[in-house]
Amino acid sequence: MTDRTATAVDTDRLPPVLPGVAAAAVAALPPRLHKRLDATVERLAGVPVGRVDGGVSVDCGPEALVTLTPGPTGAVTDPDQARCSCLLTPRCLHRTAVLVACPVADRATHPDPASTSAGPSTSDSAGAATGRTRRTGKTAGAAAGRNTAPTKAQRAAAEALWRAAAAVLAAGVPAAGAVPQAELLRAAHGARLAGLPRAESAALRAVRGLRAHRERQTGHRLADLVEVLHDLLYVAGRLAAGDPDPALVGILRRAYQPDGTLDVYGVCREPVISATGYAGVVTHLVAADGRRLSFGDVKPGGPDRAQDCARAVTEMGAVAVNHAVLARGGLRITGTTVAPDGRLGAGKGVRATPIPGTDWSAGPLADLFARPLAEVVTAQLAADDPEDPARAGTALIGCDLMVVGAAGDQLLARELAPATDAGPDRAPVPDGPVIRLVPANSHPVLAHVANLRRLASRPGLRIRVVGRLDPDRASTLHPLVVGPVPGAAGTLRLPPDWHGRADLGYDELQGGHLPPRDPAAMAEPVLAVGADTVAESPLWRVRRLVELAVSGGRRAVAEAARGDAAGLAGPLRRAGFTTAAAVATALADESARGGRDAFGRRTDPDPDRYAWAWLAVTAHLAAAERELIRSSWTVPSAG
Repeated sequence: MTDRTATAVDTDRLPPVLPGVAAAAVAALPPRLHKRLDATVERLAGVPVGRVDGGVSVDCGPEALVTLTPGPTGAVTDPDQARCSCLLTPRCLHRTAVLVACPVADRATHPDPASTSAGPSTSDSAGAATGRTRRTGKTAGAAAGRNTAPTKAQRAAAEALWRAAAAVLAAGVPAAGAVPQAELLRAAHGARLAGLPRAESAALRAVRGLRAHRERQTGHRLADLVEVLHDLLYVAGRLAAGDPDPALVGILRRAYQPDGTLDVYGVCREPVISATGYAGVVTHLVAADGRRLSFGDVKPGGPDRAQDCARAVTEMGAVAVNHAVLARGGLRITGTTVAPDGRLGAGKGVRATPIPGTDWSAGPLADLFARPLAEVVTAQLAADDPEDPARAGTALIGCDLMVVGAAGDQLLARELAPATDAGPDRAPVPDGPVIRLVPANSHPVLAHVANLRRLASRPGLRIRVVGRLDPDRASTLHPLVVGPVPGAAGTLRLPPDWHGRADLGYDELQGGHLPPRDPAAMAEPVLAVGADTVAESPLWRVRRLVELAVSGGRRAVAEAARGDAAGLAGPLRRAGFTTAAAVATALADESARGGRDAFGRRTDPDPDRYAWAWLAVTAHLAAAERELIRSSWTVPSAG
């Protein structure tokens, strides 16, 4: 019996659908209904979702009840699992619109039973390197030195992906509705069957990004969609051309693998509030052998769930693990399973025994603070794989800082000189950059913002910080946890039961946790903070052009270039960005290029040349911005 108490349709309540199923539904739809598909999908936003035995139902109108009955994996993997009660089914608008409104199934969690691709059932969701800066990552084939040209089937699949992606780029997001997205899904399914996991993953991420942008989802950034489209075009274009680099094919990622017995030590808790409706907590760990691991409890929910997880208890096999205790203690785990990205499994065979934690200044946790910031940042920025645990924005980074002051919601600090080069009260690194500490999450239910404000009220305060590098902003960190600097006088005074660390998302710092104010403390004025080298460089003009190409399409680029041709290249050349000026001009010229047939009639311009021109601009922009960010950690910002 259908439950009619459900709320409006949304992707959290609809089951995921395999790309091939959704693409086949759109392909079977009569062409005369294609123009109505997008409007029908939008109208579904106000339609209730009901519960039926084994699935859900969507009432699309009189005598049009669409029923979805997912398979054992929780996803719709077969066309027969989607039915409509109307007379035109299965080639009806109702069934197709509901399938298009469903989220795209992830191959890692919803394997395709009809897939014939070799290897494990889970894929590397992002492949080897992104290719955005013309570097390649390490895959199994690359490590073994095998360079095998793509097969005929792989090149055909890559060509289909290129055509679909180039058409989306030329049209722009407003015109990239259900039909162009279905072409991407069909090409992604073809890439799966051809054994191209990296290209398949890029195509699925592109579809998700297009939907997020068209639906104006909270937390979605246009820059993310730009990066995804670039990855897709880069991989598909090179594979279609027969490039033998195995990094382009990607690797099939293994699932959780046995790892014997592990001793792990807690670093911190990180609250999670995602824009896709998930929330919870992740506890970051370091193994005795130095590996960075994590154990999480993230499920569907809102900000309140993330707050409630401050002291959440999660089952790890037969043991209940308290995240607040684990973050400051340790575990000896037997029967361990570990995913490639460092996530610990919680299967029935796992056994865990509490062990004493370790101080940040000793044991494996001390390695977090063993290298200067500039060295760590350079290494992280060199990691291109979006799923690489060592890349910027993912891997944890540790440092000792001296608080300078505040600028808005940012805490300003300078890196302290290495402990081997100075006494207990270490001074900042001479001529070192001003480091911006930005809240990892500004949601009001979390303590990030309040804690940074309290720390900023004590200029001269020495703090030990563990956080993440912001790969898109100059000299910026997102701190997760702070503690006292060993041996320093003007540092934090935390309660003994905090074990020398305060999780910024959960623990609330008080005045008693700070040292007395020192009027003689050296504090730099806020006005001395240098400008963000990325934001202030004329590369913003290139970034605007690249994003306009995605958000508005080819015509929008042509119109913008026609009205401001001199204003685009001139400032870039004067600032020394001559290559950026050249590739941006080439993109503007290509966007305005028109084609004509043998009779002189105007035809649609070639999307391939435009896509390659856009690809060149995006690759150069990514490389230039990354170099500016890297340099911001090694030299003081101009200001």
